[in-house]
Amino acid sequence: MRFRKDASLDTSEVSDRRGQRGMSLPVAGGGGLVGILVLLLTLYLNSSGGGTPGSGITVDGSQGDLSAECQTGEDANQRADCRIVGVVDSVQAFWDRRLGNYTQSTTVFFTDQTNTGCGAASSAVGPFYCPVDKTVYIDLGFYDELRSRFGAKGGPFAEAYVIAHEYGHHVQDLMGLLDQSQDGATGPNSGSVRVELMADCFAGVWARGATDTGFIEDISDEDIQDGLDAAAAVGDDRIQQESQGRVNPESWTHGSAQQRQDHFLIGYRQGSIEACQSAP
Repeated sequence: MRFRKDASLDTSEVSDRRGQRGMSLPVAGGGGLVGILVLLLTLYLNSSGGGTPGSGITVDGSQGDLSAECQTGEDANQRADCRIVGVVDSVQAFWDRRLGNYTQSTTVFFTDQTNTGCGAASSAVGPFYCPVDKTVYIDLGFYDELRSRFGAKGGPFAEAYVIAHEYGHHVQDLMGLLDQSQDGATGPNSGSVRVELMADCFAGVWARGATDTGFIEDISDEDIQDGLDAAAAVGDDRIQQESQGRVNPESWTHGSAQQRQDHFLIGYRQGSIEACQSAP
């Protein structure tokens, strides 16, 4: 995946809280790539951050300023955090064109833990969307964990899939569909799983149209395979087998590895919101 070198990045859509601290308590509500399942597995196995757009601590711990360092698509091709800014810009531009009532969300970068409209959150829950403040939260260290803990190959498009999935929840929220996951039911046919698979499908819809947003120049077949690999890595069955040595479908909240891949491909091949809503 390559960005257009002359694309102008908008860092106002990203609030950088890296290096700030919040209370480490379970987050309530919202949807995420691995979400509460990972929090529960983590518990089983083992200063408030207001944030300002474009400023914070960089990955290597030094003081950074995203607005100064992430200005063009070429910056996105060179830096991991600028790459996520570019993906956010592309995803939001896409849905702004496709969804009549689209309103922009904010992505928050944080380190370890932060406070959100849905409660205090630890990076253990993985990336997630909070419908209360309509914000996507991500500790960028999750991308390393995606490879080291979940066994994904990684790569720029695997990272983009994560962001596009979370923004899929924002789209669901705007469409009034996110409440389907709030009844507490689990299992392969639960509302929670349906909502998560639809977000995977919406990520595929964006991927199909990403090069038309003015930010992304190229998405290759290899990129799509990296996205599918990441989707499979965070399937409930894969996580359960790795952490517990057995698979219990009745406790699923996000769907199996195969389901997650299948729904991403439905979105990618058909490019249709309606196809995602009607997908089994």
